[in-house]
Amino acid sequence: MITPLARILCIDYGGKRTGLAVTDPLQIIATGLTTVDTKDLHAFIKNYLRTEAIELILIGAPLSLDNTPTHATPLVKAAIGQLKRTFPAIPIQTVDERYTSKMAVRAMVDMGMKKKDRQNKKMVDEIAATIMLQEYLANR
Repeated sequence: MITPLARILCIDYGGKRTGLAVTDPLQIIATGLTTVDTKDLHAFIKNYLRTEAIELILIGAPLSLDNTPTHATPLVKAAIGQLKRTFPAIPIQTVDERYTSKMAVRAMVDMGMKKKDRQNKKMVDEIAATIMLQEYLANR
C-alpha cells in the first residue's frame, strides 16, 4: 500500500490576485488549484490545511532577465515573511517565475481557448502557478 504524502503548494503571488497550484499526494503531477484575492490568501491556505497536508510552499520570485529584483520583488519578500509567520512549520522556497505568465497564455492558446477566455487574468495566474510547480517537480 502506498502512503499518501503531503502536497506541495505553489503560489504565483500578485498585488491583487494570487494563483495557486498543488501537487497530487504522490508529488508527481502539478494541478491548478484556484486563484484567490491576495488579501484572502492566508485564510484560504488555513482552510485548505484543514483537509490537506502541505510539506512545502513554493512562491514565484520576480526577477529581471539579468537576475536583478523587479518592482514586485519587495511585495513578494513581504509576502514570504507573512507566510513564514502564519505557517512556521511549513518550509517556503522561491522558484523562478520569469516567463510563466507568457507561457500560461501560450498554453491557453494551444488548448484552443477563445480570446475572451484568455483575457481572464485569474486563469493566467493559476496556470502560471501550475507551470512553476511542474518545472520544480521536473527539476528536483
